Order: sequence, then structure tokens, then C-alpha cells
Amino acid sequence: MLTDMAIRNFRPGPKATKLADGGGLFLLVTPTGGKLWRFKYRIDGHERLLALGSYPQVSLGEARVRHAQARELVARGIDPSREKQRVTISKKVDSGGTFRSLSEEYCEKRKNNGGDKWGDETAKRNEYLLSMILGVIGDMSIGEIEPIHVLSAIRNIERKGNLESARRTMQLTGAVFRYGVATAQVKSDPTRDLRGALSSPTVMHHGALTEPRRVGELLRALDGYEGGEVVRIALQLAPYVFVRPGELRHAIWSEIDLNEAVWVIPAEKTKMRKEHQVPLSTQAVARFRDALKISGPSGYVFPSVRTRERPISDNTLNASLRRLGYSSNEMTVHGFRAMASTLLNESGKWSPDAIERALAHGDSDKVRAAYHRGAHWKERVKMAQWWGNYLDKLRSKNY
Repeated sequence: MLTDMAIRNFRPGPKATKLADGGGLFLLVTPTGGKLWRFKYRIDGHERLLALGSYPQVSLGEARVRHAQARELVARGIDPSREKQRVTISKKVDSGGTFRSLSEEYCEKRKNNGGDKWGDETAKRNEYLLSMILGVIGDMSIGEIEPIHVLSAIRNIERKGNLESARRTMQLTGAVFRYGVATAQVKSDPTRDLRGALSSPTVMHHGALTEPRRVGELLRALDGYEGGEVVRIALQLAPYVFVRPGELRHAIWSEIDLNEAVWVIPAEKTKMRKEHQVPLSTQAVARFRDALKISGPSGYVFPSVRTRERPISDNTLNASLRRLGYSSNEMTVHGFRAMASTLLNESGKWSPDAIERALAHGDSDKVRAAYHRGAHWKERVKMAQWWGNYLDKLRSKNY
């Protein structure tokens, strides 16, 4: 067995040397003079090595105590290396940071998460929702936050009548904690015990006109809109392309090829985080050319009236529909998608897959999605032009 004198007097050689103390405990002396305690053991049929510290910070006597503790774990079928990791993680959790710092870390990850990253609008919205509970739990240690703390914070939102915001904030808070669990910063997600604790918001479907006669009336009303030219053209274009409102508002001229009659919406702007190609009918191209005279040839297609550095606001288009006399229950800008989906399916002329692809709905099967994107492009081009002609027919009162 080793002695302190033998360890102090041992001189390192050109190669690492093991000085055995018995029972798998040895001191590894490196060529540079480092002296490291190691315990070699077998568990579940595999040989493993456990670091017990370095000499003289860990004395011979302390190394033997740690060795005995590790051997006891092995005798009980517990891997001391895994137990050491567990203890280290527990200490890290117990001395963890605040909810504020964890939520900031989570948001930064989601904003830079490759193909699954948040878009600018989504990031802004989610960071705002999380900011609403920071006053209650933001500066609390994440290891001390219990379900009642989270519920108290989110109830403040609920009491103001913002039920959907409260629901969404609960989801985001859970996502932050699950990220903390995955990164060994917290032991569990306290929101998992809060299911059913919040009032359920009333599900509001996007208002949409789907009866052909009413659609024709709407199209004629859009043509007669007396607000700004940019807003009028955006409203006129919306039914032809039936993209999501955010995609329409954030369209920029570099995405649009009027000669090839295609609009390529980049992945970071789409809900599914996949590039979406929109074939343009002659009617859609004509609307884009009208816009080109006002805002082209670069920047936003539909800039704000205050500055060309920003697009028209989120509420501008829906507010314009209200000015035309359509309530939110009757018609919204998002409703143009439901209008197109309903009437295209009812026509019986187009495959459901082509319609779904035109609406940029997701497909969980990546192979199937890739096939559909290629297989239905020609059909989508024909469908876009048929749709443009059909809307013109409805507008003409001859339907």
C-alpha cells in the first residue's frame, strides 16, 4: 500500500505511471508531475474509471475514504461515476439561475434554432407574453418556483380577461421549464400540474365568406375601397394569393418574379418554416404591377404610410374590412384562405393535395412533402389561373 512519503518522493518519468494502493485505487503520476487519484472498477460487465481528485489537495487518507464509498456503491449495484454526475447536476440545479435568465436563454435558442427557429413576429410576441409574468417570478430561483407561483403570475393576465394570452403564456412557461430540464438547470416543469387551472378561451374562427354571391359582393367592395392605394391593392391581391396575412404584409420585391409569375416566400417568413412558392395568376401579376408603381422596385411591397422601412401594420387590413362594413365574424384577411379552400374543394376540379400545398399546410412526412411539392406544381399553376378567372366571374355579377 502507498504511504505519503512514497508519494512525495516519487519522481515522474517520461510516461504516465500508476502507483497502486489496492482494491482498484491507484495514483496516476503524469510526466508533468500531476498526481491524480483513480478508482478502476467493473459494473454490469464493463470496466470503468472514476476520478477521485488530485494529490495533495486530496490526501491519501481522503482518497481511501472516497474509494471506500465508491466501492460500497458498486457492491450495491450503483455506478459511482453516474452517481457523481447525478450529484453534480443536483448541485447545479439547486444553485440555478432565475426564471428571467432561463427564459432569455430559451428565447435566444428559439430565435437561432435552424429550420425550427422563431420568425421575428413570433419572437416579439412570445417575448412579450413571457415579460408579463417576470414581475412575479422573473427574479425567483428556478429551483424554488412551484406550481402556485406560476399560476399566480398567469392569473394576473387571466383576470384582465386576456384568456388566450394567459393560455399561450402558460404554454411558453412550460416550454421554458422543459428546456431547463433538458439542459439540467431545473428538476421538473411546474406547469405540468396546472392543466385545467385556467379558464378556457372561447374558440374564435376567422370570419370568412364562402358563398359565391357574397364573395362577388366583397370583391366589388374591395375595388371601391377609398382608403390608401397601398391598402386597396393589398386587399385586392389577398383573395388571389390567399397567403397568411403576415406573409402578405411582409412581402418584399426581391421575392417576386413577375416575368416568371411566381412569388417565393422564404422559410423564415412562413408558419411551417419551409419555403413556399406561390404561382401567380395574370390577375395577381396585374395587382403586383399596380403596387410596383407605388412602392417598387425594392423594399416592402406594402410599406407603412409612415415609413417605407416597415410594412403596413397587423391591424390595417382587418380595420379596412371593418370600414367596408364587414364585421370580424363575417370576414377577416385570414378568411381569404378559408374562402379559397372551401370554393376550390367544392369545385371538384383539383386534388385535395394540390389545394393543401397551395395553402402551405404542413406535412409531417418529409418524403411525402417533397413529393407533393414537385408533383403538384403544374396543377397548382393551372389552379391559380382558374381561381383568378373564377373570382373575376364572381365579381362581374354574372354568376
